[in-house]
Amino acid sequence: MLPRLANLLTLFFLVLPFTLAHRIDIDPGEKDCYFESLQPQDRMTITYEVGGSIGGGHLDIDFYVTDPQGKTIYTQHKKSQGSFSLSADRPGKFSYCFSNEMSSYARKVLSFNVHGQLYIGEDEQIAPVEQEIRDLSAGLQLVKDEQAYLVVRERVHRDTCESTNSRVKWWAIVQTVILFSLCAWNVHYLKSWFEVKRVL
Repeated sequence: MLPRLANLLTLFFLVLPFTLAHRIDIDPGEKDCYFESLQPQDRMTITYEVGGSIGGGHLDIDFYVTDPQGKTIYTQHKKSQGSFSLSADRPGKFSYCFSNEMSSYARKVLSFNVHGQLYIGEDEQIAPVEQEIRDLSAGLQLVKDEQAYLVVRERVHRDTCESTNSRVKWWAIVQTVILFSLCAWNVHYLKSWFEVKRVL
């Protein structure tokens, strides 16, 4: 019983698709590149979202993917979020880059996930237990991706609310100062009407 459980756990961890979740800061004028080594017909999906901008600026980033020969196979300019899937047609290192080179002052906070699935030929037999494990793994990956998306959206909305709250607070302070200044000026002006002026 124990060896069988150990075999099932080993099988689960071997079959589980590789999944990476990252949160990075990209300085203005910089780019960050990563790579994945794929074999023919392996699949890889990259999803990303800009979760904030430190120092102002738009929530956008440039994203591109290159094949093992260095040829750009996908490009997306100035988008706040995106997704790209590919099925490798040749073995090698596929690179993907996030570029903040278009910005001169805003640092971007980026969250991205990379997940993939190894290709298994149709002539290979898959045990029913292994197929169930694969289905569970795919379902768990969907839930994990949705949770990561919700965390990023919550962060963006919280930052927007905090920024709006700060602006409202400072506007209220400015209005209060203006109101008290006008009140003081009115009192002074009306008081000058009732002063007795003596001519000697």
